[in-house]
Amino acid sequence: AGPGSYTVGTMSERFDCHYCRDPLQGKKYVQKEGRHCCVKCFEKFCANTCTECKKPIGADSKELHFKNRYWHDNCFRCFKCYTSLVNEPFMLRENNKVWCSNCTAAEDAPRCKGCFKPIIAGDQNVEYKKMVWHKDCFTCSQCKQVIGSGSFFPKGDEFYCVSCHELKFAKTCAKCKNPITSGGLTYQEQPWHSECFICSNCKKQLGGKRFTAVEDQFYCVECYKECVAKKCAGCKNPITAGFGRGTSVVNYEDESWHDYCFKCTKCARGLANKRFVCHNGKIYCAECPKRL
Repeated sequence: AGPGSYTVGTMSERFDCHYCRDPLQGKKYVQKEGRHCCVKCFEKFCANTCTECKKPIGADSKELHFKNRYWHDNCFRCFKCYTSLVNEPFMLRENNKVWCSNCTAAEDAPRCKGCFKPIIAGDQNVEYKKMVWHKDCFTCSQCKQVIGSGSFFPKGDEFYCVSCHELKFAKTCAKCKNPITSGGLTYQEQPWHSECFICSNCKKQLGGKRFTAVEDQFYCVECYKECVAKKCAGCKNPITAGFGRGTSVVNYEDESWHDYCFKCTKCARGLANKRFVCHNGKIYCAECPKRL
């Protein structure tokens, strides 16, 4: 900003005021654009109007100007903090208001979604989907503790730390009743940790493997055969329905057979779903006992 284009002095020659025609000799006068006028007429007809206070800038006042706008020197202050901007860097903003560089930076800075104050250069901050927070303003919606740069879970307009998200939203394991934060599996519409869905005997995880359930206990194929499955009275191997050949079982007097092992001791005819005779602990078809 600089001075306006006029000269103030005391008249030594004989001149009259251009406007009121009063003699100026020996009086203070103003010369502007080749015209001489008294101080009173200068303020009335020639003086620039201060952009800030809207009053004339008199001949005795210090004037500052910038881009065809004029100010009294004591009106040339930051609109925000009122600091004098004479000989200081400034910005002319909307409504012809001047701002200091610090207030300009703060006004143009992004606003924290937590405290709504500006985030200025050097502040630690957190950004997420075009939103920004001071690091200490980014807190859990549940426990209100600072999340800062830690892990978090967004839920609509709310944000949760890992612990609160587990308690509020995570599925609960059917076995250990603790939250399932990642992975896991589902059996009979119930969620399980992978490490909780294991064989009751060997403790190996059963996720993605063949297994069978017996009275709320789970067994892998090997352990079911070894520890749970009945042994066939014919071949002495485990009867593992659903694990291969032989899904039908024949039961008789506390003993069990694969359907293909239940046959006549003499002629080897299959007897599943047929008449048979038990003689001396052995199974025969209806005809073979007559030949003994």
